[in-house]
Amino acid sequence: MRNRSLAASLLVGALALTACGREGGPADENAEPDSVEQSVQTDVELEGSPTFDRMSERGNVVIGVKDDQPGLGYRDPTTDEYSGFDIEIARLIAAQLGFDPESEIEYRPIASAAREQEIANGNIDYYVGTYTINDGRKEQIDFAGPYYIAGQDLLVRGDDDSINGPEDLEGKKVCSAQGSTPIQRVREEGLTEESNIVEFQGYSDCVTQLLQGSVDAVTTDDAILLGYASVEEEGSLRVVGETFSDEPYGIGLPKGDDALRERINDILDEARENGGWQEIYDATLGKSGNEAEQPEVDRY
Repeated sequence: MRNRSLAASLLVGALALTACGREGGPADENAEPDSVEQSVQTDVELEGSPTFDRMSERGNVVIGVKDDQPGLGYRDPTTDEYSGFDIEIARLIAAQLGFDPESEIEYRPIASAAREQEIANGNIDYYVGTYTINDGRKEQIDFAGPYYIAGQDLLVRGDDDSINGPEDLEGKKVCSAQGSTPIQRVREEGLTEESNIVEFQGYSDCVTQLLQGSVDAVTTDDAILLGYASVEEEGSLRVVGETFSDEPYGIGLPKGDDALRERINDILDEARENGGWQEIYDATLGKSGNEAEQPEVDRY
């Protein structure tokens, strides 16, 4: 599977789990995600990186991704093409490491629970997919970034101006994935009545219910919600208010490969300076109508 993100129709996604719970969901089958052209760096050398040495010997880069998150990391089942914000970030890094995104990338979908083990075992070279940086994970792997700061937010219908933040949820039906951190927060903080909490196995059902008017809001990481808003008909969905948690998304790397981590951090810094990150955002999540800025990397 050496694929480039091409304009492709997105079908209804199945279930999914997010960085803080479950992920995935539906997409407008008429939506056409854009791919950003990347210039491939030549004669790249990275002394002291066993991961880069392995890539070079193999002749390609194996990237762990999500394949069921519209607007972030999504694989079209009819074409096997990958698209989304995370995919474009993965392609940017590969190109700057000297690998052609059109012919020298293998995308490997990895379940959230298996990410650390797959990285530690060397089955993937790096991972890009709504992967929250936290201290527990740092004990097993390393992170470059963050390249995006996500947070819990709310997705509502475009014509509903009654919900502009968590303070407006009382009396409203709120949907999320079963057992996810976001719905637990809604329940624990009493943001709406227990009888108004709706849970499904995946976010696809929540978004379908929202579009049909059966629920009033869907809650999870704003990046996931922006993905849905970006692929639905313009204006039909919107993400509202300020985020009410912090989820810094990073690039998962093998533990101790400091040379690769520093190089990827350099790539992210360069993308801030030359506008590369903003171009990627505008072509993907930016289609939701929400603006964002690239965060500073944490060179821990």
